[in-house]
Amino acid sequence: MKRLNLLLLLSICFSLISYGQFKQTPLPYDYKALEPYIDSTTMYIHFNFHHAAYTNNLNKALEKYPELYKKDVTELFKNLNELPTDIQTAVRNNGGGYYNHSLFWTMMAPAGSTKMSAKLEKALTASFGSVDAFKTAFENAAMTRFGSGWAWLVKEPSGKLTIYSTANQDNPFMPDSKVKGTPVLALDVWEHAYYLKYQNKRAAYVKAFWSVVNWAEVEKQMGM
Repeated sequence: MKRLNLLLLLSICFSLISYGQFKQTPLPYDYKALEPYIDSTTMYIHFNFHHAAYTNNLNKALEKYPELYKKDVTELFKNLNELPTDIQTAVRNNGGGYYNHSLFWTMMAPAGSTKMSAKLEKALTASFGSVDAFKTAFENAAMTRFGSGWAWLVKEPSGKLTIYSTANQDNPFMPDSKVKGTPVLALDVWEHAYYLKYQNKRAAYVKAFWSVVNWAEVEKQMGM
């Protein structure tokens, strides 16, 4: 109980020091909704501390340039090299953390609440040979990302579906990304996303992710 009260107090403190335009959208499900695949304590800490810190730090970085609050965060990424040099790194790291997590929460749903449609299955099969082959390639991207980062399924401007990974909080909107396009599926492989439940067993976490993927949201991001 004391631990939960402390977490609640810290959460309130984070919310009181929130700055500027960029805000966290409340989770579309309860902290325990993804169990047993992702535990409630991890979800609580991940959302209220890690994501909140990225959000607040992004807004603090933009304080000297308030006109930038008016821009969509993806526009900041696309024009990262044109931003004032003193905030480029902060926008990259904290803006990436803000956006990537905001997307990540929507990519998950309680187990069994959504399923892959025939239309999506057809698209994945056309691009990767089969759904199983797609999952294997995505898992490989997640497992071979050294250190911290993200695995992505991206719809390129040509319509091609591509799997790759990025380091840290980078994403497909950034100028030096080797793949550019719209993220349609994302998986956080920073240790804070899974260590409480899975410790160093990233492979088990990656496998468990398939049980909570929000396939309806994947279709939405793909424009289906």
